[in-house]
Amino acid sequence: MKPAAQKIADLGLSVFNWVDDRLHVRKVWESTAGHHVPQSAGSWFYVFGSATLLCLMMQLVTGTLLALVYVPSADEAYATLEYLTYQQQLGWFLRALHYWGSDFMVGIMCLHMTQVFLWGAYKYPREITWISGLVLLVLTLGLAFTGQVMRFDEDAYWGLGIGAAIVGRVPFVGQQLVDFMLGGQIIGSETLSRFFALHVFVLPGSILAVVALHLRMVLTKGINEYPVPGMVVRRETYDKEYAAILKKEGVPFFPKAIDKDIIAAAFVIGGIVACACIFGPKGPSGPADPLHIDSSPRPDFWFLWIFAVAALMPEEIETFALLVGPVIIGIILVALPFVNGTGEKSWRRRPMAVIVVILVWVSLGMLTYLGATSPWSPVMDGWSSLPVGKEQIAGRSPLELQGAVTLQFKQCRNCHMVDGLGGERGPDLTDVGMRLTAPQLARQVVQGGGNMPAYGQNLSPAEVEALVAYMTTLVPEGVPPAQDFTLTKAAKQ
Repeated sequence: MKPAAQKIADLGLSVFNWVDDRLHVRKVWESTAGHHVPQSAGSWFYVFGSATLLCLMMQLVTGTLLALVYVPSADEAYATLEYLTYQQQLGWFLRALHYWGSDFMVGIMCLHMTQVFLWGAYKYPREITWISGLVLLVLTLGLAFTGQVMRFDEDAYWGLGIGAAIVGRVPFVGQQLVDFMLGGQIIGSETLSRFFALHVFVLPGSILAVVALHLRMVLTKGINEYPVPGMVVRRETYDKEYAAILKKEGVPFFPKAIDKDIIAAAFVIGGIVACACIFGPKGPSGPADPLHIDSSPRPDFWFLWIFAVAALMPEEIETFALLVGPVIIGIILVALPFVNGTGEKSWRRRPMAVIVVILVWVSLGMLTYLGATSPWSPVMDGWSSLPVGKEQIAGRSPLELQGAVTLQFKQCRNCHMVDGLGGERGPDLTDVGMRLTAPQLARQVVQGGGNMPAYGQNLSPAEVEALVAYMTTLVPEGVPPAQDFTLTKAAKQ
């Protein structure tokens, strides 16, 4: 008679065999975690992919928990963050885990892409693996950007405004794209609702779908062997050579090659938790109010370099650089495995690849430093400590003087100079009256445009009327104000 323990074991085995007969658990395991990889792939340089996947899992869990409390409304979003940060038990820690998990995910993914490029892992037959990785990088950056918008604080508002300004530069359909992006002509509840849908549903779902494709390619085409100088890739022979490597030194990923991935995962989790405990969550830095902006609103860390590029590039090439530049870079990266899909893999024999990586990382580092440390505008206290000159108000009517007061105390001069004093984010207003007519000025103030957000819901009609009346008087001495030549011509006829 069998002992009770043996009976339980036999029963468990029978149940497992029954399940395996229907779900093929053994085959699934052997083709996934148990699939064979080159022994040389069990390297510290190969842990970035699994670490990125770990960060994604953490983001899904923490994001789901945050979504249980978060209210995607312009009136409630900021209050939600304050509640989570200051009232909900451990709410600040949950927000911090989500924020630092995002930073770690982007950073580790960038390291992973760098390692793949240097190790030549984009070459034949892993073209789709490389392209799906590029798509994942773009989607991850999109997830990070939309996550910043979810805070709906000053940084989020101005970052979204800049993003809308860039989209608005698209020829012919720019305004339609901005309206679709914002859910209208202003940043409000409709905007937040759309970005919430992107951040919680569209982007995570897309990432999971592309991750499935990426892992499928890793399983079918294998993990890139550690590149050895002198071993070149030839389309005609590589598949047989890789099969020979697996036959000679292949080991199952679990448990033979996963040890370093587990250790790296522990370090990543520890790093995220440590940063969450020490530095806490990001923001909120203040309500999303275009009339009460922070002295130096900035995007999150991984977008600071874009912030710096936009500030440093000449105005005449902005549109080309912002719209055409990313497309060109994307085409080059997608075409890379097709134009350079064979030959040497080892970075020791590819000096140009090493130079490119060094230049890219040094450039990004310098631009990120400038974006983090440089002042947003040389003068940020113009509205409070730099009075409007006497010549700028002399002889004005009461309505126009009220407009000067609106210009001063609604913080317009944080972005615009008047007679050489004020910010430099927007155009100089000293002679704006000779460049734009009153209807054009009113439209710009109410609807925004270019890099300027819309202020239609932040100024009363009387304030807009007074502000426009004052700005039409800002013309050089002896120069008439701007006129609508169409109306002028019609009047003459």
